[in-house]
Amino acid sequence: MDAVRVALLREVLAGTEWPGAARRFAGSLRRSVVPSGRSGGRSGSGLLLVGTEAYEPWHLGAHLVDEAAWSGLPELAPTLVRHRVLPGEPAHLSVGLGRLEAAGRGATLLVVAPEEPGQGLLERVYGARRAGATVLSLDGGDRELGGLAHEVLSVPVDADLDLDTVQHLVGAAAGENAGPVQRGGPRRFRDRLARLADRLDRLTAPPPSRW
Repeated sequence: MDAVRVALLREVLAGTEWPGAARRFAGSLRRSVVPSGRSGGRSGSGLLLVGTEAYEPWHLGAHLVDEAAWSGLPELAPTLVRHRVLPGEPAHLSVGLGRLEAAGRGATLLVVAPEEPGQGLLERVYGARRAGATVLSLDGGDRELGGLAHEVLSVPVDADLDLDTVQHLVGAAAGENAGPVQRGGPRRFRDRLARLADRLDRLTAPPPSRW
């Protein structure tokens, strides 16, 4: 989904909880991976993105790679952790679940789980959190996963939009240098135009290489 469509989606959803919730979640993600003041660095293993055995968050990964390039925040580019790695796949698509067992302080684990994550994944997430990793969850409302996460954005099955749509909102917001989101009421029309103009400017930049 490109910047124009994201802007239109935000307009459609203005007055609902979702644009603000997505920005707050994206802000937590950005703060967890980008060093404060961008100085001094931090030891750790960066951003790890993992789905469930039945669902791999390819689109969110691609959005975050784009945002990392366009925003100048390389820390936002994730490592995709996969439940199954097939022989002959490129190195950046060959990271298995064992990578979660090595995650510790300085790492951020972003879990995307439209359905039940499964006991094996939950155990690895629990281990990563105990080792000091920051855990964020985009999910369908799983209580066990939500209980392990430091930050949760849940999209239940009876919500007025689906988790894929929320992922687009989160991905688009991740690279934005947004201030605190005001609760209640739509954004001012001038603010909306400024945000749309900023996103359109990004479309003219050379696109990053795809996954």
